[in-house]
Amino acid sequence: MPNPTSATYAPLAGVRVLSLALNLPGPAALLRCRAMGATCLKFEPPSGDPMGHYNPPAYAALHQGVTVEVVDLKAEAGRERLHRALADCDVLLTSFRPSALAKLGLGWEALQARHPRLSQVAIVGAPGERAEEPGHDLTYLAESGLVTGTALPPTLYADMGGALLASEAVLQAALHARSSPDAGIYLEVALNAAADWLALPRTWGLTTPAGAVGGAHAGYRVYPCADGRVAVAALEPHFAARLCEAAGLAAGDMLAPVTHEALAAWIARRTRAELDAVARERDVPLLTLAG
Repeated sequence: MPNPTSATYAPLAGVRVLSLALNLPGPAALLRCRAMGATCLKFEPPSGDPMGHYNPPAYAALHQGVTVEVVDLKAEAGRERLHRALADCDVLLTSFRPSALAKLGLGWEALQARHPRLSQVAIVGAPGERAEEPGHDLTYLAESGLVTGTALPPTLYADMGGALLASEAVLQAALHARSSPDAGIYLEVALNAAADWLALPRTWGLTTPAGAVGGAHAGYRVYPCADGRVAVAALEPHFAARLCEAAGLAAGDMLAPVTHEALAAWIARRTRAELDAVARERDVPLLTLAG
């Protein structure tokens, strides 16, 4: 299988992508497209991309290899600049609400009439009629059942998952162009659909508290140790048996409370260095963590 990080892995080589998408999902999708060999151009408003203001390092990382121009799409000259660029592009990437695109004369029917071979990948919050609803990563995750307490999720799952779906859509548009070079296609990517996809293991019960990878299995948990924490992933029976052997426990029911308690007590007395040694010597999947 090709390595996505290899310089020779370039399924989008020769594909030209123009993005109007700001913040995170669009630029992250564009970064993926650039990594797959696409030529990437981005137009930003005079005020810039908000990401560039509140997190310049993230903005810089997201736009490596991307040509960025300042274009005011609210002005006639800016719109004309956009259409000149679109005449030479294969895919337009957007993240506006449909009504905002329509006000700019960039609805799909208008684009298709002026640039029939152009494809569009439109990132929206929710699909279809819900595309006008306001929302953000947190609300999409909450809707999908991935916000289970009051703590914020550790990363922006819906945004990054949506970026992957959007880069897949660009690939789909590129494949379509090979068979139908004179007719572009419109592809909608919904961030809440990305959250739903990421939530499937929980929907199936795998990551609920009663699920094997949700805390019920003693070999698949995060435990405190003497000088930090340890993420233990001894889920398969042979790994679980090795972990129990290292702890001096008889291999038993990994779902039983007594097994949980015994492993927790054994790990609590071990340092990170000791647990790292167990991982190396007994081939047990675990990773120690500070604090």
